Amino acid sequence: MNDVSQFANYIRLRALELCYSKRTSHIGGAFSIADVLAVLYSNVLDVSPQRCDDPARDRLFYSKGHACTALYAALEYRGFFKADDLTAGFTADGGYFTSHVNHRVPGVELSTGSLGHALGVACGSALAGLRRKQSHSVFAILSDGELDEGSNWEAILFAGHHRLDNLVTVIDYNKIQSFGSVAEVMNLEPLADKFRAFNWAVTEVDGHDLDALGSVLAQAKAERGGKPKCIVAHTVKGKGVSFMEDRLLWHYRSPDEDNYRAARKELGAA
Repeated sequence: MNDVSQFANYIRLRALELCYSKRTSHIGGAFSIADVLAVLYSNVLDVSPQRCDDPARDRLFYSKGHACTALYAALEYRGFFKADDLTAGFTADGGYFTSHVNHRVPGVELSTGSLGHALGVACGSALAGLRRKQSHSVFAILSDGELDEGSNWEAILFAGHHRLDNLVTVIDYNKIQSFGSVAEVMNLEPLADKFRAFNWAVTEVDGHDLDALGSVLAQAKAERGGKPKCIVAHTVKGKGVSFMEDRLLWHYRSPDEDNYRAARKELGAA
């Protein structure tokens, strides 16, 4: 998993650089999902820059689009676009690298960030794939706070009813949302049991254990047992930088120069 670990670290360093240079936010959520993205784009998703429009490609619908820097960094690492284009274009007036993910960026399936929409689209894509007897998989990544949106629960009910076993949903369960802890704002527990009650197969995993993630994600993709799959990834907001970890402050705060230098040092950069 050494290459995957390097990939995950790159995602964090790149997200840090983008948030610092452009004074943008959501670095905590970008860091919490970095390991999941590194595993998906290393060993699980059947996608490539040459096949962005291939009907046989896997699809990833990144619902937590506010944590755009992590996905942009992962796609850049995999060669979907040039690093210079992201550096110059991120949040630029009229540019495609917007502060919530934009479907005009190569490799991005859906513009997201207005929470509660991507899972429904993923369900439609998965249903179409099953009816057309296609073999690709559909993935969706959701934030935990996003599960306060009723539209998600409609989609969860829909997926279970239609037995969308080509659909894998990953919950970035870092336990912190916009204005407080998830438990305080809108308690989701027992989260896994709720998905099971809607006829989903559910697995809980340490969202920063690269080996465990690799196994769980690959198995979820391979299994077609008549149920959609949910992976509850227990993560830490701001994972990788001690003064950002598990702190609400880093949902919206941009790193200043001192934060930037200290975080780079903790992430092993010069």
